[in-house]
Amino acid sequence: MPAPDSIAPATLARLIGTPGAPALLDLRPPGAPTRIPGASRRAPSLDARAVVVIDVTGGAEAHAAAARLRHDGVAAEVLEGGHDGWAAAGLPMLLEAALQRDADDRTHWVTRSRPKVDRIACPWLIRRFVDPHAVILFVAPGEVPGVAAATGAVPFDIAADGVRWSHRGENCTFDALLEDLGLGAIPALARLAPIVRGADTARPDLAPEAAGLVALSLGLSRLFSDDHRQLEAGMTLYDAFYRWARDAQDERHDWTSHQPRGGRA
Repeated sequence: MPAPDSIAPATLARLIGTPGAPALLDLRPPGAPTRIPGASRRAPSLDARAVVVIDVTGGAEAHAAAARLRHDGVAAEVLEGGHDGWAAAGLPMLLEAALQRDADDRTHWVTRSRPKVDRIACPWLIRRFVDPHAVILFVAPGEVPGVAAATGAVPFDIAADGVRWSHRGENCTFDALLEDLGLGAIPALARLAPIVRGADTARPDLAPEAAGLVALSLGLSRLFSDDHRQLEAGMTLYDAFYRWARDAQDERHDWTSHQPRGGRA
């Protein structure tokens, strides 16, 4: 069992990627090749619901930071064993080499406006597993290269020379991010990938749920004229798909599946 005010790696792994996940404060020096998915070196706000503090081994540095957060009224725990404990448990790591972070440890991204599938799925993935503080810019398609050059934001899901994260053969941008960032090792994301790919590339045969994702995505694009409000709504959509892929893909629902025992059909 974890020590008091500590959380086990396996317990934290179940929380990461969900909207109620704690903020993950990584105390390790910058430049490390891997991170726990969703971890940030930015100090959490004092109104954070909960914080898990991560150092190399779960030692005094992490306990001191967590104790100070608790003094300030923030529910804070230390990751048992720290980053090394997470690695020893064989849990997935975020690969940092391909990412660009600014002095505040934030990532910046730019893509085409009026998103449908990939351009909602990818920001959801980034916000939940890469950088909860990520800046996502939506601009007219022709402006993406210029805005990227002017701001340093990384372009994605656009067909242009030098863009790393876009479609690759039959795969979509969501697939490319999973592959390059090591996130495809998370089983629920691996299950979600063919649904996104099928919806984004007009191949609903790849997964039974792909056609439903197309319908929901097109509906969202017509409900919202503001791309950021659409993204906010889309976050809930992909949160639901992720929890289904993680916990409920084998559950079936029909008229009788949820009837009380002995009840009438």
